[in-house]
Amino acid sequence: MQTSQHDFVPIIMQVLLAIGFVAGTILVSNLLGPKRSSANKDKSFECGIESVGNARIPFSVKYFLVAILFVLFDVEVIFMYPWAVNFKEMGMEGLLKMGVFMILLLIGFFYVIKKKALVWE
Repeated sequence: MQTSQHDFVPIIMQVLLAIGFVAGTILVSNLLGPKRSSANKDKSFECGIESVGNARIPFSVKYFLVAILFVLFDVEVIFMYPWAVNFKEMGMEGLLKMGVFMILLLIGFFYVIKKKALVWE
């Protein structure tokens, strides 16, 4: 299967469009947005409730570990989408490669369960 530089043009266009949209939105909101500042506007609040105490409370490492594991397994599942789209063209070789990928994914998942990384205390 040969690929050429022309195959990447839609991807590059989509990336440039996304970057341009984000940059344009930030620029326009900065130019058109109000610029008046006051002591009352600069006070921090959340959900309409005055802040009480220190916002720098330490979180448990378990929270961040669960978040990282979620992202890790979510990204691995994303890799299954191109395989599912090209399933027929890949044939038995693609099936075997995805089998190895799934086995490695399950080994990692069972390791996480064995280490009790997902158990809340």
